[in-house]
Amino acid sequence: MPDSNSSSLLIVGSVGIDDVKTPLGEVNGVLGGAASYASTAASFFTPVQMVAVVGDDFPREHIDFFRSRNIDLAGLQQVPGPTFRWSGFYDFDVNQAHSLDTQLGVFQDFRPELPDHYRDADFVLLANIDPTLQLQVLDQIRNPRLVMCDTMNFWIESKRDELIKVLGRVNVAVINDGEARQLCGTFSLVKAAQQIREMGPEFVIIKKGEHGAVMFGPGLHFSAPSYPLEEVRDPTGAGDSFAGGFMGYVAHTQDPSDNNLRRAVIYGSVMASFDVEDFSQNRMKSLTPQEVAARYRAFKQIAHFEAMEELSLLERLSGE
Repeated sequence: MPDSNSSSLLIVGSVGIDDVKTPLGEVNGVLGGAASYASTAASFFTPVQMVAVVGDDFPREHIDFFRSRNIDLAGLQQVPGPTFRWSGFYDFDVNQAHSLDTQLGVFQDFRPELPDHYRDADFVLLANIDPTLQLQVLDQIRNPRLVMCDTMNFWIESKRDELIKVLGRVNVAVINDGEARQLCGTFSLVKAAQQIREMGPEFVIIKKGEHGAVMFGPGLHFSAPSYPLEEVRDPTGAGDSFAGGFMGYVAHTQDPSDNNLRRAVIYGSVMASFDVEDFSQNRMKSLTPQEVAARYRAFKQIAHFEAMEELSLLERLSGE
């Protein structure tokens, strides 16, 4: 899908090694991290510039995989020490990850340094990392057209002030439903989205896991369904794949209009639906652009209905 007319997408986040167990299996020592999932998903649409850090123990095969996906690794720092590692499991509630162990390794001292040619990026995705680091990236970007940020409950609890500063400097915020309620102190997602928009971003996308996603903007409320899968083998990275697919499509089209952002939400949902079909990046390694296009068409069919041009049913029943 990427072509010479696509804009590069800058993605900053974590790259790591995961151990994951779900009701459908278990894997150890596999590729993980928010930047990994987001960059791979985005690479189906546009060239990607990745900014992250790994240790000297990071497997060469993962570097080769990134390069095979047209991901520019000039911003990937490799330094002495252990790579970031996460271990966790899922029960049958696939929306809830249970962490067993987190070892920051070299990620603990990560300071994102953007190569000069990254600083002119038109489109930027600040994946789920410390908002202090997200602010450091924003200080290095010259004149972006569209910036999206992601976050999580840990940063809402521990770095709230810094997170609010980030929200004041981005165009799109993506957050899951529980985190939106936590950040805004309300059960209503509509109220939460409005409060987040008042913090700065023009658009807010609330991820609802297996129940899809909803986007709020100026006079805009757009809901996208999830794709009906018989099995979810590994939900790790689904939200990151959504964000990567969303921003990858926007960068490919270079069109941040309301209507195009609606299509981007669907493409984000498409990429997330493929991600969960297998562990780690396994499904992405075999995924083809033709499969992505076919599932996009399937999403359109799921949400499609024919509006009645004659009198509505209620009008006819009331005799008007």
